[in-house]
Amino acid sequence: MLKWKRSLTVFVAIALVGLLAACGGGNEPNNGSESAGSAAETGDKPVKLRIMWWGAQERHEATLAALDLYTKNNPNVTFEPEYSGIDGYLDKLSTQAAANNAPDVIQLDPGWTPDWAARNQLALLTPEVDVSKIDPKLLAGGQADGNQYAVPLGSVAYGMIFDKAALDKLGVKTPANDWTWDDFFALAEETKSKLPDGQYFTKDYAGDYFAYSAFQYSKGKGTIVSKDGKFNVDEATFLEWTKKFEELRKEGIVPPADINSSDKEFDPQLDLMVAGKILIRFSFSNNYGSWDSLKQGAYALVEMPRSTEAGGWLKPSMYLAVSAASKKTDEAKKFVNWFVNDPEAAKILKTSRGLPVNKDNAAALEASMSDIDKVGMGLLRETEKDGQTWTAGPGGWTNYVDKDWPLVRDSLSFNKITPEQAFEQLKSAAKAYE
Repeated sequence: MLKWKRSLTVFVAIALVGLLAACGGGNEPNNGSESAGSAAETGDKPVKLRIMWWGAQERHEATLAALDLYTKNNPNVTFEPEYSGIDGYLDKLSTQAAANNAPDVIQLDPGWTPDWAARNQLALLTPEVDVSKIDPKLLAGGQADGNQYAVPLGSVAYGMIFDKAALDKLGVKTPANDWTWDDFFALAEETKSKLPDGQYFTKDYAGDYFAYSAFQYSKGKGTIVSKDGKFNVDEATFLEWTKKFEELRKEGIVPPADINSSDKEFDPQLDLMVAGKILIRFSFSNNYGSWDSLKQGAYALVEMPRSTEAGGWLKPSMYLAVSAASKKTDEAKKFVNWFVNDPEAAKILKTSRGLPVNKDNAAALEASMSDIDKVGMGLLRETEKDGQTWTAGPGGWTNYVDKDWPLVRDSLSFNKITPEQAFEQLKSAAKAYE
């Protein structure tokens, strides 16, 4: 699950950069065609592209292999890769952009993309990048004013991953698709008397943006931010969710705040599930391979619990874009087109970023999919039946997710505020973005 973090200072700095760019260039879309050096650095002349992404080791290895293949086919193009986990990624990227030094090619989360496009931080990708074989619903999140500034890299489903081996050892019934939130909380209570000291059912998700989104979806209350840019957290639903986790916290079914906050996904020592401290957590379908590589054969995926509606959703896994400040936009766009559409690239990348968005590549990959990839595909196909369509909402709300929700999350976990106070805090903070 993604952890969005960005300081308000960086946010303001980027906004100022975008404002200055707008003042200097008018209101025309920035297509990068006037970037200094873009014409000079094409053809057979040496070009080095900086590219930045986040992910687990599996994604890093696949991406590096794809870059090697591109250089093999295009000897004049080499890469300067910058990659890491999600923690600190957006802070670093935002700081680079504010200094007009962003990498040429950048990976963005769907939640960030509308803001980056709206602030003229991204180069126009079409027509150089072919999007004809990509589902229009996946393309929408990378658009601004009808122009394509970022292309999706994969399609994923939001669900849960659990330690099947550990649950079997406890002698409890493991989760199955079509389960409900009542089933989820009942299972949490059932494990209470069976868990040894230092082991917990799940994380404290009381103030987690994504986890609560799934719960509100399942209650039929829609998105947290409405399509027209309004605060849309349902108070009764929010209090039901946070008070339930307050009970789990008091009963010791979720970890205490210090342990909860130490969690770092995919880290062999710090990931709470890998370390055996929790049994179940939220996950995207494309991450199964990374979990399995850390503890082979131990885990299983299940769709998100439901209520009156499905709780899980389908979404673009992430987007790929070209920085508007790049001096090599022509070559960068060629690479993005290859990365998204080339069949050989798809064979290397597999599902490290979800099911490929190019329909032909997706069909070919499914036909030769490994057993590991089939597990993630199973969650994707199950969620497709009636899953929600996730949206980041209109541009301008990124900092609400990055800054305001984590403050509430930590305050709830450390028992510094009540659920009622948390709701009022989120409601008040939303006024700055409406």
